[in-house]
Amino acid sequence: MTKPKTKPKAATRSTARKTAKPPSRKRSAPASSRSAAGPYTKNARIIAMLRMPTGATIAAIMTATDWQQHSVRGFLAGVIRKRLGLNLVSEQTDKGRVYRIKDGKTSPAAPDRAKQAA
Repeated sequence: MTKPKTKPKAATRSTARKTAKPPSRKRSAPASSRSAAGPYTKNARIIAMLRMPTGATIAAIMTATDWQQHSVRGFLAGVIRKRLGLNLVSEQTDKGRVYRIKDGKTSPAAPDRAKQAA
């Protein structure tokens, strides 16, 4: 007597998994089409502080965001200057170093960095 040949259970399971496809996900809008920062985010608060005529010190930004000093400096260099390409200027005053976003031209290296990112 011979037994009828059957497929092992593991093989049937794996084929069932391969045939069932999960529903495709719709991708959200690309980050560039969204605004840089919402109205109540820390990024938006920092940008608003820097756009004021009086500017902002690192200490003031630290207080507003609960970030450490190195995080604030990294945000100013990485996001404000490089990613957003804003013209960030700093001046030494009696209050200390004050940073502000100067209207007009973007930072000189911003177009080059945008080409590298693309």
